[in-house]
Parts: sequence; structure tokens; C-alpha cells
Amino acid sequence: MKFRPCIDLHGGVVKQLVGSTLNDADPEAVQTNFIAEKSAAWFAELYRADNLTGGHVIMLGPGNNLAAEEALAAWPNGMQLGGGITADNAGAWLDKGASHVIVTSYVFQDGKIKMDRLKKLTDTVGRQRLVLDLSCRKKNNAYYIVTDRWQKFTEVILAGDVLAELAGFCDEFLIHAADVEGKCAGIDRQLVEKLAEWSPVPTTYAGGVRDLSDLQLVKEAGKERIDVTVGSALDIFGGKKLTYREAVTYCRGGEGNAPP
Repeated sequence: MKFRPCIDLHGGVVKQLVGSTLNDADPEAVQTNFIAEKSAAWFAELYRADNLTGGHVIMLGPGNNLAAEEALAAWPNGMQLGGGITADNAGAWLDKGASHVIVTSYVFQDGKIKMDRLKKLTDTVGRQRLVLDLSCRKKNNAYYIVTDRWQKFTEVILAGDVLAELAGFCDEFLIHAADVEGKCAGIDRQLVEKLAEWSPVPTTYAGGVRDLSDLQLVKEAGKERIDVTVGSALDIFGGKKLTYREAVTYCRGGEGNAPP
């Protein structure tokens, strides 16, 4: 299980938000857990020092391009970039230092997967440079892919056949459990178990991690096939129960770091 670091950008600043509260219609409804004084580049340099590859920079809304460019310049080809990616701008972000581009909303229109757009993206950047963000929310006991900063439900339910088809067009999946994202109240174990069962490509889970015991749950439920991102729980993002160093060491299999 790899630790995948993150840099979430909102209004040009590194923040940790409660994912389910993102709302374009009512910006004041967004719940913020942490606002960084340090730059996006500072976090990227930290991850570079620890050689943590495969993390992601996510632009949540407008006003984030400059901060994203600075982060990518600080860790060239070390981080993935998502947020507003299309076939028209994907190549430019790769040229600016992203190892992969992360895409959701562009390939979903009217609640459905637009295979023509997905194929265009794959043709433009190559399967090996594309990550599909299939972040989801639970409804009627099923996990539905959500788009537009997790505000809109699609008609697409996460399942083995869906992941098998989509894996033919991308290198990895990134999946936030949006209902628990940013709440530090525990992971969605059922989702992690399903991803370990279904996903044929490297997959990163994000959402709800609060301490080392949750990292252990991801490791066990994911059968060491699912990587993990941690946000609000980390001390570098204002968290109190898990240090960045503990998370990195545990995911690397460091001795003496397993929870009791």
C-alpha cells in the first residue's frame, strides 16, 4: 500500500475541505478544515524530498492555475493534476510537469459516460498518462460516480464491469469516498473492499482516514492492492491524531508503527 500525497487547491490556496459541502451555488456553505500558510510548492517540495510519487494536485474551482503550476514545477513528473481537465488542455498540463492528468467531469455528460470524449483523451495524452477520478457517493445502497466537485450524481454505478471497461482507457483510478471526505470520522471500509475486488489497475482511495488504525483498515480491507491518500487528519494540514511522518513510515512498512 503506497501513501499518495495530496495538494487540494481552492482559491489559489492549499486547503482541506469537507468534500460533501462543496457547492458552486452557495460558496459560503463550504466547510473548511484547514487553510495553509505555506504554498503549494512547499508541499510539493516536501513530497519530493520523500520521493512520494503518484500523489495529486486537485484544483477545486477557478483561480488555482498559478499555484498548481508552481507545485508541478517543484516536483516535476512527480504529481498528477486534476480539476477542469479536457482534451484541449491536458497536454499543456503534462508539459508543465504533471505525470498524469486526472479527469472526471469531462467524460461524463448528462449523467452518462461519454466514450467519444474518453477515447479522445486517451488518443491525445496516451492511456499511460491518464487517471480517471471515479469519486462516488452512496445512494440506495450503491456507489454512484459523482462529478462537478462531487455535487452531481451520474447514472453510473461503480461495479466490476464498469471498472473493467474504463481500465482499458487509463493508467489508474482515483476514488474519493465523497460522503466521508474531510470528516476524519473513519473510512468507508465497504468501498475499499469493493475496490480491491473490482479494480484491475492501480487505485487510490481517499476519504475519512483519521489515524493509524484507519490506515491499517485500508491496508487490510484493500488487501494491500489499494493505495491511500490522507488529508485533514495529517499534522501538516492541522490534524491532531496522525503525523505526516507516521503515515509515510507506516505505508512503507516501517516497524513499530502499526496501531495497537
